[in-house]
Amino acid sequence: MTIGRWAHGSMALAVLLAQPVAAFAQAAPPRAPAAPATRSLPATEAMVKTYVMDKKVPGMVVVVGGPTWTSAQAAGRTAADASAPAANVDTLWRVYSMTKPITGIAAMMLVEDGKLKLDQPISDFIPAFKSMKVLTDPDNSLASRAATKPITVRNLLTHTAGLGYTIVTKGPLLKEYERLGIVPAAVNAQTEVAMAQARPKSLEEFANQVASLPLIAEPGTKWSYSIGLDVMGRVIEVASGMSFERFLQSRMFGPLGMTSTYWQVPEREKARLATNYAWAGDTLTPVDPAATSVWLQKPSFPYGGAGLAMSARDYDRFLHMLQNGGTLDGKRVMKAETVALAMSNLLPDGVTFGGVDGATGGQAGPKMGFGAGGSVYLETLPGRPGKGTYGWGGAAGTVAFVDPVRQVRGTVMVNYFPADRFPLREDLVKALASDLAGAR
Repeated sequence: MTIGRWAHGSMALAVLLAQPVAAFAQAAPPRAPAAPATRSLPATEAMVKTYVMDKKVPGMVVVVGGPTWTSAQAAGRTAADASAPAANVDTLWRVYSMTKPITGIAAMMLVEDGKLKLDQPISDFIPAFKSMKVLTDPDNSLASRAATKPITVRNLLTHTAGLGYTIVTKGPLLKEYERLGIVPAAVNAQTEVAMAQARPKSLEEFANQVASLPLIAEPGTKWSYSIGLDVMGRVIEVASGMSFERFLQSRMFGPLGMTSTYWQVPEREKARLATNYAWAGDTLTPVDPAATSVWLQKPSFPYGGAGLAMSARDYDRFLHMLQNGGTLDGKRVMKAETVALAMSNLLPDGVTFGGVDGATGGQAGPKMGFGAGGSVYLETLPGRPGKGTYGWGGAAGTVAFVDPVRQVRGTVMVNYFPADRFPLREDLVKALASDLAGAR
């Protein structure tokens, strides 16, 4: 069962959750340095509380901020059970595709180091990608021809490599992805039993398996949501000379004080993990209960496109670093020019991005391009995030962005399928626009 199928509610769901959700109360102590200032955001606070009171979510956490201030709003609990802990900035959530910007920015660190180049063929790092094939009749067969262009680092970062994804790919190629376990994501402990048996056991094996299959399009010619950021995890390993996990820990998570970011949630921390739910009609049912979550298990390998569980505090620290041009709390992890490049439109010439199905966690909206693992707004519209806004979302409803025009960043943590059940992104944009206009 893929995330996409869970997200569209095709499995029969039977347990009706109608228990009242208690009001927010701060519980866990801060696990990172406190922000220097805060700001009153009444409209944002009201939005968060309303979502919980209306039983759209058991709990929600929103963290927003500018360069010198950070404000957190939270309501509800980590699960619909009345005894569940209160949701707060240290609650752990499955961020799914919000892992992609983290992987993309990690790759840009290696670009800054001179160990990667944007237009460098990835076959320099993964030889199996040297001679790729392109499908000629994707709806009906695996018939293919030789690709005329190599897959580049830029292509992986921007979903223009011609790779597929089980949540969007169809036809014979989808069946091959499923047969070979090219499903770098987890749903729950039950479905993981079958997935783990078919899935490759390492990033190296995964990347080589992907390279054995044909592409859906010539590299650099089409935007198509893909496993590109998962393959990028292996490129990062080879280019850096260390495991993907170690690179992120040593270059990003450690320096930024992201102490609640996990590929596998430790047993000692499972009380902080939220339960993930799914909507089927008007019924909300637990899909991955915290107590038995698949995130308590070691993954087959670190999924650079969908594998992290983390706190709102930690994701905000990642965004705050980007907002500050590569620094946080006096520590520089990237050059400002590298951050600007990562958050710019990196699409190959002639390729456009028109949005993606909201159930995947992605977005559609104003005119957009694509940067290092996240979308980039190409225009400023009234009441909308400004030109240059970079970010992405997750299949379980999470949202993240950095707006360089209005100098605001935002993280929304919830966990439910499908991500587009409610217009959460739009509701946050409206609430923040009201709050920031009132602050002037």
